[in-house]
Amino acid sequence: MQFQLSEEQSMIQQAARDFAQQELKPGVIERDEHQKFPVEQVRKLGELGFLGMMVSEEFGGSGLDAVSYVLVMEELSKIDASASVVVSVNNSLVCYGLEAFGSAEQKEKYLKPLASGEIIGAFCLSEPEAGSDATSQHTTAEDKGDYYLLNGTKNWITNGSTASVYLVIAQTDPSLKHHGINAFIVEKGMEGFTVGPKENKMGIRGSDTHSLMFNDVKVPKENRIGENGFGFKFAMKTLEGGRIGIAAQALGIAAGAYELALAYAQERKSFGKPISDHQAIAFKLADMATKIEAARMLVYKAAWLKDQGQSYTLAGSMAKLYASKVAMEVTVEAVQVHGGYGFVKEYHVERLMRDAKITQIYEGTSEIQQMVISREILD
Repeated sequence: MQFQLSEEQSMIQQAARDFAQQELKPGVIERDEHQKFPVEQVRKLGELGFLGMMVSEEFGGSGLDAVSYVLVMEELSKIDASASVVVSVNNSLVCYGLEAFGSAEQKEKYLKPLASGEIIGAFCLSEPEAGSDATSQHTTAEDKGDYYLLNGTKNWITNGSTASVYLVIAQTDPSLKHHGINAFIVEKGMEGFTVGPKENKMGIRGSDTHSLMFNDVKVPKENRIGENGFGFKFAMKTLEGGRIGIAAQALGIAAGAYELALAYAQERKSFGKPISDHQAIAFKLADMATKIEAARMLVYKAAWLKDQGQSYTLAGSMAKLYASKVAMEVTVEAVQVHGGYGFVKEYHVERLMRDAKITQIYEGTSEIQQMVISREILD
């Protein structure tokens, strides 16, 4: 087993850390307060190659490994989870889905600009009545010969109004249940496609989260991904990789909160000495550090397995389940270490605590991860 990063991985990690400190940290509180999407920051992330990290160079990507990807996600998420979720969705869901399962024409037309950061994408699975139960798709795609007629609503879509390309999961043949589901590439501007109001969220408030409505949208036949009925399998395969990205996001949120708590505890004095000298605080920090390191090993292992071409279903779900749990626990304790200051925005930890909760919900809730894990270990 190797526990040391390669020179290239260390350089990528440092580049992401520098970007987070220099580009994301200034203004992050204001963006959270006013629900402002980090437009300029996302543009720069694209220029640096972070929006298509694992895409092959022939399609405009950086051709990097999954371990490098989670290193970047961790560093960005320490500062701004609203920005890092753009990196996660564009890499793990949209670009991966197109490169792994798209046609040559789809890769040329859509993957290249997505991987280069010229545009960003969105992944559209959840619906008002189909969150964890992804088989219950009420969005329909009626086969009209040379095109599909798309009707329905999608909820909680990251990059909802800022994306240019949307991967939409819809039901074509209800009699076949999940075998009748397809995945489609929908472009912004297609007639009948509208974006609903932005969601007013507890956390990741800078993220662009919307409902999407499809009213008789004509989607060309060549925009279907894979064979007829491949949509559900496409969604599940894509989400497996997405879980690693969100696990890394949760890890980063926890690590960011811990680093703030550690620094504060060494500076803040009570009873004539730094509060880190008090066992009550020192033991909190010890538990936080241990939990984060355990989560980090799970996340890195899942990414390593993906790089090795091995099954990462179990590892990815374990990583997301545990890292998101740690994110919640550590951020709550980080606020506690800060005392009253932890309850005000300028110290960042209250925002990290709010951001942490979504990691237990999206890309498969914690309960869904427990289902996946139990199924894998009992099979």
